[in-house]
Amino acid sequence: MRRPWSLPLFASVASVALVLAAMTDHSPAMALEVTAPAPAAPAQEVLATDDYVSGIERTEWKTIEVVTYGIAPAAGTPDPGTAMAIALEMVTARGWSTAQYDCLVALWNKESRWNVYAHNQSSGAYGIPQALPGSKMASAGADWATNPATQITWGLGYIEARYGDPCGAWAHSQRVGWY
Repeated sequence: MRRPWSLPLFASVASVALVLAAMTDHSPAMALEVTAPAPAAPAQEVLATDDYVSGIERTEWKTIEVVTYGIAPAAGTPDPGTAMAIALEMVTARGWSTAQYDCLVALWNKESRWNVYAHNQSSGAYGIPQALPGSKMASAGADWATNPATQITWGLGYIEARYGDPCGAWAHSQRVGWY
C-alpha cells in the first residue's frame, strides 16, 4: 500500500538528482585541456539557385547549418498526352532543366494534383496552377477553364515573372505554404 507522502518524496529526490546530474558534465571533452582556441573558419556558402543559398558558418564552439528549400523529388517521365507531358515540353522549351520540371510537378501536385478543374472553395483559386482568381488565366487563352495547355502556359508565365523558375516557386511554397 502506498503512503500519501511517498509520491512527493520520490518527486523531490528525483528533482534533486536531475539538478545534480545537470551540474556535473561527464563528457570526455571536459577532460581535455584546451590551450588555445581553434581558429574560426570562414563561412561557407553554396549557391543552390539564383535566390536560394545554403550556408554553413563555423565558429569556435558551434556549427550552424542553414536548410535550403527548392529541392523536389524526381518526377520521372510523364505519360504522353497528359498535362504533365505538356508541361515537360513547355519547361524544356523555356530552356529550364529537368530539375525545374521536378519542382513544377511537386508544386502542382500539392496545389491541384494536376486537375484542370480543381477549385479551392475557400480561396476561389482554380485550375492546375491554382490561379486566383481563375479568370486571370484568360490572358493565356479563352479556353482557360478547360484547357490544360492554356493553364500551364499561364502558370509558367506567372512562375517565371514572380519566382524566376519553378524551383523558386517550390521553395517559396515549402517555406510559407503557398506560391
